[in-house]
Formats: sequence, C-alpha cells, structure tokens
Amino acid sequence: MNYRIQRRKKFAKRYNERLKNRFKKPIPRTIVPSFFTLMNLFCGFAALIQIYEGQLLYGAWLIVFAGLFDALDGFMARLTKSTSSFGIELDSLSDVVSFGVAPGFLMYAFTLSDISALAIIIVCALPALCGAVRLARFNLEAKENDTDFFKGLPIPAHAMMLVGFYLTFRNNLEFFDVFEYGVNSILIAMMIILSLLMVSTVPFDKIPRFGKKYARRHRSRIFLFTGYLLAILFLQEIGLLMVFVVFIGKGLIMSSVHYFRDIMKDDDNGNNGDDDLIVVLDR
Repeated sequence: MNYRIQRRKKFAKRYNERLKNRFKKPIPRTIVPSFFTLMNLFCGFAALIQIYEGQLLYGAWLIVFAGLFDALDGFMARLTKSTSSFGIELDSLSDVVSFGVAPGFLMYAFTLSDISALAIIIVCALPALCGAVRLARFNLEAKENDTDFFKGLPIPAHAMMLVGFYLTFRNNLEFFDVFEYGVNSILIAMMIILSLLMVSTVPFDKIPRFGKKYARRHRSRIFLFTGYLLAILFLQEIGLLMVFVVFIGKGLIMSSVHYFRDIMKDDDNGNNGDDDLIVVLDR
C-alpha cells in the first residue's frame, strides 16, 4: 500500500510540474501578427455578408478595415521579428478573401449585376483569380529575395482602388451617362486592367519600413507614403481613390521610363557594335 501511495504522489508531482511548465512557456511571437491577419480575414468575411444583405457601404468600409489590419500584421511581424512561412501563407489566404473575392462581389452587387451575362461573372471573378496567382508568385519570390518593390500590383492596392471608386461615385452615377453602358463601362475596363496589373511584372513601391538605415536611403518614399496617409485621413473617400490613382500611376510611369531607357541603351550598344564592325572591315 505504501508503495502505491508513493507512486501516486510521484505521478501527481510530475503532473503538477509539467502543468506549471506549460504556463511558464512564453507566448510565441507569431501570435501577434497572426491576430491582425485573422482580423483581416474576419473583416473580409463580414464584408461579404454585408454586401449579400444589400449593405454595400458597410461592406466597402469593412474591406478598408481589412486593408488596415493587413498593413498592421506586416508591421507587427517586423516589429516583433516574427516573420515566418506560416504567417506568409496565412496572410495570402486572408488576402484572397478580403481583397479578391469581396471587392469582386462588391462591384457585382453595385451595378454589374444589371448585365446578365457569363462574361460579367468572369470579370467579377478576375480579382480573386488573378489575385491568387499574384500571391502564389509573391510567396515564392519572398523566400528567394527581398526587394524594395512589389512585382505586380499588390492585391490590397487593387481592392482599395475599386472600393475608393465605389465610395466616391456611389451617389454620382450620372457622371458616367456619356458612356454607352454608364458606369459599367468604366468598372469593366478598370477591373480587367487592374487584374492584369496584378499578374504583370510592373514594379510598385512597398510600404516603407521603420529604421534609421531605411529612412536615410528612402526619405522621398517615406514622405510620399506620409502624404498618402494624410490624404486618406482628411479627404476620406476621395482621398482613398486619389491616393491609389497616384500609387498605380507612379508605378506605370516609372516602369515606362525604365523600359524606354533600356531600349535606348540597347540601341546605343547596337550602334557601337556596328561601328566596330565597319572599322574591322575597313582594315
């Protein structure tokens, strides 16, 4: 009997020690950014419900809040030094819902549902389809190298552009009466172009990081993004649209400038090669 009692006491002691050690373990750092990522996903899901119930304005603002949480999860991951493959994959899954499915559904419920055609459904699915491809490519490239720009339009920027358009013009659709299909003419073109930009290789600026070294190297970018933030805070709906028009326009202009510079360099190199060939033939 004494042996059994001693054995039970030892077992109870070991169990209590293990239980104490469990609570002593520090909380993993990845929990903090993952919380913001899940809030991003929650806002995207809530946006879908609101849009389905006809509350398009609430749905649009929930997508904006999803974008805020998406920015915060990356910031918190860098702040706590808890960037991980798990976080990258979870962020991508959340982004497809919040910035791919939800904006496409918002545009369909806005005015595109008035056109009953399979092509319209495909157009509204493009943000989710192209966004998924863009995020899959981003995840592969994020593991290989880290650059100061995105390759292709980021899916949150695509979503904010569509949401900004809706918030700005939802009560002013008469501006588009000059077009054959009204506002739908603009929406269809916008959704196709923005979706193609997501899977393109056009470089777009990343959100600035916080640090002395980065601030010294990219002062102009920090000032630019500060201006973006102030415009959204003070101008709200119009500011949101203006900011992402400038953001996308800047990326396209800089890409075009670099493209034509490369062409000019290739032409100069080709001309130099021809001159060298003529000299050799003359000899």
